[in-house]
Amino acid sequence: MEGKKINLLGKTLVQLQDLCAAEGFPRFTAKQICDWLYKKRVDNIDAITNLSLAQRARLNEIACIGRETPVRCQVSKDGTKKYLFPVLDGHFIEAVYIPEEDRATLCVSCQVGCKMGCRFCVTGQQGFHGNLSAGDILNQLFSIPEFGQLTNVVFMGMGEPMDNLDAVLAATQVLTADWGLGWSPKRITVSTVGIIPGLKRFLEESLCHLAVSLHNPIPQERLQMMPVQKAFPLNDVLALLRKYDWSGQRRLSFEYTMFRGLNDDLAHAQKLVDALKGLDCRVNLIRFHESPEAPFKTSMPSVIAAFQSYLNSHGVICTLRASRGQDIDAACGLLAGKE
Repeated sequence: MEGKKINLLGKTLVQLQDLCAAEGFPRFTAKQICDWLYKKRVDNIDAITNLSLAQRARLNEIACIGRETPVRCQVSKDGTKKYLFPVLDGHFIEAVYIPEEDRATLCVSCQVGCKMGCRFCVTGQQGFHGNLSAGDILNQLFSIPEFGQLTNVVFMGMGEPMDNLDAVLAATQVLTADWGLGWSPKRITVSTVGIIPGLKRFLEESLCHLAVSLHNPIPQERLQMMPVQKAFPLNDVLALLRKYDWSGQRRLSFEYTMFRGLNDDLAHAQKLVDALKGLDCRVNLIRFHESPEAPFKTSMPSVIAAFQSYLNSHGVICTLRASRGQDIDAACGLLAGKE
C-alpha cells in the first residue's frame, strides 16, 4: 500500500537534512530545498531546478510541497480578509489578514478547534479536532495573495499555541531562520491562556513576542470563564513570567476582553494593576464581540475608556485594540472554521 507523501512545507533545515540523508542525497541538498521552499516559494518539486532529475523524481515519489489554496475568502467592509483552509479529516481552519496604514498582519490558527473551553470564545465552543502541522500553519501565509505585504504574524487564531508547541516552534523557526524567511522574531507574537509547561519551553526556545490571555485578575472569577485557571492559576503564570527579562527585544502583553458588568469596573482595574506590578508589559483591551454562542455583552465605550485611563494613570501601558472584520466573523474570538 502506498504511504502518504511527506509535506516539505514546514520542515526545518535539520528535518530536511535527515530526509536527504535517508535518501542518500548530499547533505547540502537540504539547504537547496530550503532555499526553493521558503525564499523562492515554489509550489512543485520539479521547479527545484538545481536538483538532478533523479533527485527530483525520487522526491516526487515520496514528497510534495504541501501548499493548499484557501477555498474561500470573505472581505470585510474595513478591508480585513478571512481565508478558509481545508485541513485534516474534512475540517477547516481560518486565517485573518488585517491591513493597516503602516503594517499588514496575518492572524493564523494552530489547531482545529481548541481544548481550552473559554466560555466567551466561539472557537472554544467547537471542541477540539486536531493539531495542525508546521506546514499547515505556514500554508496560511504562503498560500494567500498578500504574502508579500505581510509585516507581522500573530498566533491568535483557532487553537492554543502552547498545546501544539512543536509545530508552532517549527513554524516560527522557518519564519526567523536564515535558511527560512529570515524575519526578526519581533514580527511574530504568540498567544497563550497560560499553559505553564509549554510556556516555560517557549520562553527558553523562542524570542518571539508573547501575549497572555488574562481577561480577569480575580482567580475565582477567571475560573468561571476560563477552565485553564484550575490547572494553571494566573498567579503561577505571572510568577513564571517574572523570572524573565522583558526589557529587551521580546515584548510581553496581556489580552483583556471587556465584558459588561463582569470584569470592567475600576475594582477590577485596580486588581489588574496590582497583579502586574513590577512586570515590564502592556495591556491590550479588546471589545467583546457578541455572538449567539456566548451569553455575554460588551462593555460600554465610556466604561472601557475609564478602565483604560485608570491603567495608564497607574503605570500600566494600556491600549484599546481596534475591532476588525466583525461583519465577517473575523474579529477576536469569532473564528469557527465553518464551511
